[in-house]
Order: sequence, then C-alpha cells, then structure tokens
Amino acid sequence: MVLAALMAALTAVGAYIYVPIGPVPIVLSTLFVILSGLLLGSRWGLISMALYLLVGAIGIPVFAGGKGGFAYFLGPTGGYLFGYLISAWITGLLSERSNRLFVWDVTAVVSGSLILYGCGVLWLKVVTQMSWPKTLLVGVIPFLVGDAIKASVAVILARSVRPMLSRLFQSPSPLSRSLRKNDDRDPQPPLSVS
Repeated sequence: MVLAALMAALTAVGAYIYVPIGPVPIVLSTLFVILSGLLLGSRWGLISMALYLLVGAIGIPVFAGGKGGFAYFLGPTGGYLFGYLISAWITGLLSERSNRLFVWDVTAVVSGSLILYGCGVLWLKVVTQMSWPKTLLVGVIPFLVGDAIKASVAVILARSVRPMLSRLFQSPSPLSRSLRKNDDRDPQPPLSVS
C-alpha cells in the first residue's frame, strides 16, 4: 500500500511538470502511470492510479497545472485520466506474466500507452466534437516522441528498481517482515454467534 501511495504521489508531482500545448497538455504523469504497472503489477498499479484520481476528484490540485475537482473528468483530458487506470492495470498484467523479460516489459509499456491514447482520444473526440484527423493531431501526434522517451525511461527504471524492491521485501528488517506478514495474511474466518 505504501508503494501504491508513493506512485500516486509521483503521478501528482508529474502533473505539475507540464507543457500546455492545447486542450491536452504534455505531462510527466504518464511516466509514473506506466511505471506503476511495471513496478507494482496490475492490482497495485490500478490501486495507485485510483488513489491519484480519487484525490483529484475530491478537489486536491493534483492534475495538470495544479487543477483538481470532479469537473476535470468531464473536460478534454477526462479520457486520459480514466485511461490511467486501465493503462496501469494492463501494463502491470503483461509485466506480471512476462517473467520480467525485457521484450515483455516493452510490450507492456507499448500496450499501456496505446490504451491511454485510446481512452484519451475517444473522450477528446466526444467532448470537443473535432473531426477524427484533428482529434488525432491534437490528442496523439504531439505526444509520440515524448511518450516514447517516457516509456523507455519507465522500462529502464523498472529494471533498475525491481532488484532493490526484491531485496527490500526479502531483508530481515521489521518493515519488510511487517509488509510480508500483511500480504501473506489469510483472511480471518467469520465469527460465529452462538
């Protein structure tokens, strides 16, 4: 849970690093969306993005340019924000199934990015009523080079950080024992009323 909260926080920080180029700004957040799937897997990657979106929905200024609130989901970037959930989940799902092979990490990142574009462009088209060529020109083309760089950085970071996370969770420290104990805990049987 701590790592999911950390990834949500990093996603929020990434939203403050943005370039406003039109209805959809260039943000660093997408790096952390993909990275959350690679590092945390499908379940915790999804949870980290859900936490990020929940914090933004209640009005905390964690979206691009220091914005927040539920209304932001109804604007031109709402599809991209919703895509964060699916992107992190798909990236994590493919990464979990890959035995941490490089080619599968790349496949996971590309798939997650395509999901993000798909959700974002569909919603952008609905909200702005632009033609498909203009929607693609505004919602995809300006991001391709930057997202390719962010995807590459995500794969490199994931491959560097995973061994450290493995050591952290295998070390005999009280923190790692506590984390393992909480993850491995069997659900308690229901209490019976006599």
